[in-house]
Amino acid sequence: MSWRIANECAERRFGSAARKQIIMFLADKASDDGSGIWCSKGTIQRHTELSESTVKRTIIDFLREGILIETGRRQCKNGYTVIYRIVLERVAALEPTAEPDIETGVTVNPVQPEPGTGSTVNGVRGSRWTPNHPKTIHKPPTRRRGAEEVEDLEAEKILAAYPEDRIRDRRTTLRLIAAAVKAGVKPDDLQQAVKAYAKETEGYTRSKVCFSDNWFRMRRWEKGLVQIQADREKAREAEAKGRASLAEWIRERHPLCRHITNRQIEGLIASKLVTPEQVRAAGLQA
Repeated sequence: MSWRIANECAERRFGSAARKQIIMFLADKASDDGSGIWCSKGTIQRHTELSESTVKRTIIDFLREGILIETGRRQCKNGYTVIYRIVLERVAALEPTAEPDIETGVTVNPVQPEPGTGSTVNGVRGSRWTPNHPKTIHKPPTRRRGAEEVEDLEAEKILAAYPEDRIRDRRTTLRLIAAAVKAGVKPDDLQQAVKAYAKETEGYTRSKVCFSDNWFRMRRWEKGLVQIQADREKAREAEAKGRASLAEWIRERHPLCRHITNRQIEGLIASKLVTPEQVRAAGLQA
């Protein structure tokens, strides 16, 4: 157990009570450098009394966000247990739970440290603080600009491809989409994965479909990305095969050479499949 790791995690905001509960349990198992955490998700679930899906989802999120990293595996009776390490640099970068200290400067002549409480009406005193008191914590502006607005538009565009009747908890869904994009998923690819799922499940009853928040939370778009990658690889192979056939026609001076365009010829020369001399020998312009 490391009090240092536990204190560091206790003083940071992790976004939800469940996330905080899980990281505190892991911190309790860590060494002073954050390493040496080996406990199964079932163990975490039993001790925190959270649902198994919540524990699995949170661990995946921590790994994606860089708060946790896998450092190895430890054999156990059921196979193996993953060994984790808490990344202190990532934890330290999170928002602190403590209120910021606000320096008010030096006062030559002491003044009243607190504003007056106003008149008393029916035994009820006035406000303790004025709206502009230095210790008043103001809410951040709600409107976001620049890059964040672009990210919001991308997330909205991706969500628009999801079947309208299956969209649930729009705010959470948009947050999950933004997290996927920040993790490196291309927005266009993610949108294509959503469209593929919508087409695949078109006509399904509501009992057989997945609502948007769960679909993105369970990263079900990864299946679509795999198919997109496979389709692209297949297209690249077909293109390479076609270019090889054109190059063979030129080398053999096949009669069909006259159907090869100048743009195709330039591409074949650039890829070194044929030489300018072979092109001219086939009666084409290099």
